[in-house]
Amino acid sequence: MKKIELLLGASIAAVLVAPAAAQTTEPIAAQESPSPRPRADEANQGSGEIIVTARRVNERLDQVPASITAFSAEAIERANITRADDFVKLTPGVTIVASTTEAGDNQINIRGINGARDAESSVALVVDGILKTNTAGLNQQQGALRQIEILKGPQGALYGRNAAAGAIVVQTAKPTDRLSGSIGATVANAGTYEGQALLSGPLTERLGFVLAGNYRTTDGFFRNDFLKQNVVDNQEVWDVNGRLLFGDGTDTTIDLKARYGEVHGASIAFNAAFQLPAFGAVNPAFYEDVNAHRFVYYSNIRPTNDQRTIEASAKLDQALGAVRLVGWALYSDIKNDLTADGTSADFARYISAVQPAGQRTVNACFASTKALTGYPLSPPASIGQIPVPFLFAPANGSTFGPYSPTTCDGTQYQVRNQRDYSGEIRLQSDTAGPLSWQVGAYYLHIKRDVGVSLGGDTGNGVIKQLYNAPDSDNPTSQLFSDRFSTNVYAAFGSAEYKQNKFDATVALRYDIEERHVHNLVPVVTDPFTGGPINPGQTRGAIPDQQRTFRLLEPKISLRYEIADRTNLFANWGVGFKAGGFNNQGSAAVVAANFDDGVTPGTINAGVTINDVYRKERSSAWEAGIKGRLLGVNYNLAGYYTQVRDMQFFEFFVGSFGLLRVVSNIDRVDLKGGELNLDTRIIPGWTVFGAFNYTDSEIKKNSARPYTVGNKSPYTADYTINLGTQMEVPVRDGLHLVFRADYRITGPTWFATVQDQVRPTLFSALAPISALALPASFGDARFDRSRRDAFGVLDLRLGLEGAKWKVSAFANNFLDRNYVAEVIPAIEFGGSFIAPGARRLYGVELGYKF
Repeated sequence: MKKIELLLGASIAAVLVAPAAAQTTEPIAAQESPSPRPRADEANQGSGEIIVTARRVNERLDQVPASITAFSAEAIERANITRADDFVKLTPGVTIVASTTEAGDNQINIRGINGARDAESSVALVVDGILKTNTAGLNQQQGALRQIEILKGPQGALYGRNAAAGAIVVQTAKPTDRLSGSIGATVANAGTYEGQALLSGPLTERLGFVLAGNYRTTDGFFRNDFLKQNVVDNQEVWDVNGRLLFGDGTDTTIDLKARYGEVHGASIAFNAAFQLPAFGAVNPAFYEDVNAHRFVYYSNIRPTNDQRTIEASAKLDQALGAVRLVGWALYSDIKNDLTADGTSADFARYISAVQPAGQRTVNACFASTKALTGYPLSPPASIGQIPVPFLFAPANGSTFGPYSPTTCDGTQYQVRNQRDYSGEIRLQSDTAGPLSWQVGAYYLHIKRDVGVSLGGDTGNGVIKQLYNAPDSDNPTSQLFSDRFSTNVYAAFGSAEYKQNKFDATVALRYDIEERHVHNLVPVVTDPFTGGPINPGQTRGAIPDQQRTFRLLEPKISLRYEIADRTNLFANWGVGFKAGGFNNQGSAAVVAANFDDGVTPGTINAGVTINDVYRKERSSAWEAGIKGRLLGVNYNLAGYYTQVRDMQFFEFFVGSFGLLRVVSNIDRVDLKGGELNLDTRIIPGWTVFGAFNYTDSEIKKNSARPYTVGNKSPYTADYTINLGTQMEVPVRDGLHLVFRADYRITGPTWFATVQDQVRPTLFSALAPISALALPASFGDARFDRSRRDAFGVLDLRLGLEGAKWKVSAFANNFLDRNYVAEVIPAIEFGGSFIAPGARRLYGVELGYKF
């Protein structure tokens, strides 16, 4: 059935009209400009050519010695691109997991390098020449988008921090010469409504402004059956972006920007799927294929998520004779918190209490199970009158998964607040000639507070603070809370030589990151276990730690024009992402619960976690050819990347609660190829196709040695993009526009453990259970935790006049069910899975003035 859906989608996209113009199709000669380089915003208008800034200078897309996907203002408007997941799905070799746990949780994977959750991003975000320090804002609009470039491979030498996998370079609208603007509205199913507005114009002869805002609300695709509310993937988001631009195009340009945004909605849209084959022989639901899971939500705690973003920046561009001074400063403050149901019902954390203070929660647990006996849960879960601390139970017992409607699994509250200041100053050549250069320096200060609090559920909801006393309505039973401080210093430079048909670029950057962590957990007793509230406090307060991470990042790019507008290219670069600190006490939790195999209730898991994770380094090669043949634009490239100490997110669940950590995979090799094709069939009809294949392999992994030979997590084996855009004149000033985009994402593993058999906590519990089962009975096999290939077809049809448009659209037209993310909790014996977006259809209206 899945193969039929894939073939059907491909047939619709290829036969009806075929695929999508992500970049302009007919290159033309670069237009003459009095400045040494064409300006991206001017050269794009009406020329059919995209001018990009991939090497920090403006140049034609077909002359850049790298594989780049670029979206012009027209493509952005026609495809209704507003956020990161909109353009990622149109880009070969790039995938994204967005907002499955919380707003701002964006993990972008480019050619096998992924941004590990809770670590720094692997993809730099550069907006109007300013490097954003916190990519949590990617889930919000960055202003009125004018152009987007996705650069693949290490870009740190040119674009700075956290560009190990690539960079997203965005340009937003500049002030217009006269007062103008636009408004738009969208109405769609799932209670989805959206509005946008833009106003732009001059304030004085040399000063202009842009003011943009948007609002979006949706009920989401899923419903909480217990609460009888749409509180699973609902969301309300709004942003206001302002810009003042003084002296644009003159010797002195000053660019001031500010942004404010809020996101409110649900969090942690996960279900659990067990991967226990022996248990599955008794009940098949214990050994489930994640792709066949039917998502049902019934937690008794309403999940909430609140995010607030404040950003302000200033940029100066000053001509100084033969050189130009460019400097900018950025302030960013993003606060994020969430509440949700807990995960610990299976292991009796809230079913018995060492201290009387926890008895109130225990009583609530027994009362809720008795009241809900027989309430239907997703198999294999069930609710009996008595909660039991093991998966198998007598007829009157309960079999729990996480996020149950009872109070027995507790609550969770998480906080991630980050405030930072950054600045850059750069000198660059400003004269025509074969040689251009730039040198500069960068500074960044980050203060980040991260907390994860687990609490007992007395039936009175979640108190939104990290520590609550034992006699409160939401007594804290486990707490990770740390303050992370980071200072970043960098110096960089590059030189480009361009002569006739050949050009070469050499760039170098040196990064130093000084990181410090201070533990904020009070030394108090857990009322449920009698131990410390943080397992790392067995010897008292956790001491501060400090580490410095540094690396030299070179990059070399070459291009040679072998025929008219046909270029051979090659590049090599080093990627860098600093190491850091897990919440202090993480290593102690893993060691105490999984590692020794001697203490009752523990197993010899063969997993090693450290409170400090190492820096990530990569060496990436790419070579290819791009040009035009028989009216078809093409870009064919091959690449090889070796990653050392790849940072990877791991998730642990047990009687201790839950634990989120970052570990290192010692070495991962990535190699693959990419082909992009686009052409104009006739005036007004463009066709686009792209294919990417990535072969990934774990070569060494001291954290889990048995995973050697497995694939890089979060890396799709391949991606296929097909698309078309047709513009048909109806009469003067009126056009019919049709667009189709079809994206196939190949099979994807989300963890380093893939088809292996591993011991779980149930392996330790089986021998001491009433049935005295062998330990192997509780072992898990994760061969059914891989996401299958899936295809998503988006369609748009509209009428456009000179100043207005009306469009009908259907995203995921075939209503393909797929999994957005799978988070295996290996020692738990199962996975936490989140669903992908279902079909969204509606109407868009727009007017320009």
